[in-house]
Amino acid sequence: MATSRSAAAARQSVVSLRRRGSVLERAILEAALEALSKVGWNGLTMEGVAAGAQTGKAAIYRRWSSKEELVAEALRSALPALGLAPDSGNVRDDLYQLCRAMRDAMLSTSGSALRSVIHECDGVTAERFQSVILNGVIRPSTDLIREVVSRGVERGEVRAGALRELAFDVIPAMMMYRTKVCGSVWDDEEIEALIDQVVVPFFRPDAP
Repeated sequence: MATSRSAAAARQSVVSLRRRGSVLERAILEAALEALSKVGWNGLTMEGVAAGAQTGKAAIYRRWSSKEELVAEALRSALPALGLAPDSGNVRDDLYQLCRAMRDAMLSTSGSALRSVIHECDGVTAERFQSVILNGVIRPSTDLIREVVSRGVERGEVRAGALRELAFDVIPAMMMYRTKVCGSVWDDEEIEALIDQVVVPFFRPDAP
């Protein structure tokens, strides 16, 4: 029985090593994300990714010349979409649901991989991921927040003067800051506190 299992594993290894094109690339990218979520940026190696993808290290370097390039592509290919903006008819509830979706994205495999990059990279390396973070995380989030807040203005729940770009950055900035600096996991209670203590008071019609 043990011999049969060994033979099956060997055959599977051969099949894996023969993968080509997009199938192999997908396996490499998934292995990079898995490694990032488990061992972090500092622990990730090309050798480890190759082992996870069941391929050779040369196959990775033929496609990506550095760890930074590989990770950037892996993140771009896998960051989860936040979907449509909630529309319950109440800006407070909509922002709460949107924050929960952002939290769930942060806790996904690709979100965990991104957090390891943000937390562990030095300043120079982090700059290489700026466009990935901006286009894959910040802009999608602020676009949805803008949509929710704009509806609130139309309903009279939000003062028109609150429609400012910096105002839309408050939620993602707070979530990223407290995740990185304070180790927050953003449970539902903490999300409620962010919305009720910071966001809603800022947006309300009678705010200064």
